[in-house]
Amino acid sequence: HEAGILEDPETPPPEYVFSKTKSIKDAKDEETILEIHFKDGIPTKLVNKNDGTVKKDPLELFMYLNEIGKENGVGRVDMVENRFIGIKSRGVYEMPGATILWTAHRDLEGIAMDKEVMHLRDMLSVKFSELIYNGFWFSPEMDFIFAAIKKSQEAIDGKVTLSIYKGNVIPIARESKTSLYDKEIASMDSIENFSPEDSKGFININAIRLKAHAVVLRKNNPYDWRKKLYGKTLGNR
Repeated sequence: HEAGILEDPETPPPEYVFSKTKSIKDAKDEETILEIHFKDGIPTKLVNKNDGTVKKDPLELFMYLNEIGKENGVGRVDMVENRFIGIKSRGVYEMPGATILWTAHRDLEGIAMDKEVMHLRDMLSVKFSELIYNGFWFSPEMDFIFAAIKKSQEAIDGKVTLSIYKGNVIPIARESKTSLYDKEIASMDSIENFSPEDSKGFININAIRLKAHAVVLRKNNPYDWRKKLYGKTLGNR
């Protein structure tokens, strides 16, 4: 939603603007527990643990999540954003189903996606969103990024349990056959042959780059501009 009264960023959006979400104050007072299954990062099954409803068809699954999100006050976003041509505009969005799916998917990635792959995914996601927003879905750069993101999803298999209540979507459990989490390894007390002394070499090696950087800074005084700008020394770095 945009334009009209929404062009004033100081004016809260009136309730009549919304059609796909309820206000949090009007959301139902009962917690909804959902279980969402994924294969290669794609949602394949939804189970409502409250009433036993099951959805497997992609469209039906998404439409059902829209209804669940609506009744629970999920999915409203009020923001000022940057348009392609550079001007800022205010947009009020409703995305109840997408909010629930996104939360579940990110939580499953947390247990099944490699750390460095996740960092790269985060970097590419910003550009991916930008290309979609600006209308470059059929661009070669989109093909490149889409292929990389698809590759990152090959092991995102499993299920996530969510608590939906009063505008909140909270992951409360997750399970994956491709999980990289190992509770034995996660506990430092249970790792054989691990000693805190092993950390010393790791820290020293990682400190080499930082020490070299500090030496360069001391020699070249790169923060001298601050003295000129503020007329005083702001402290040594």
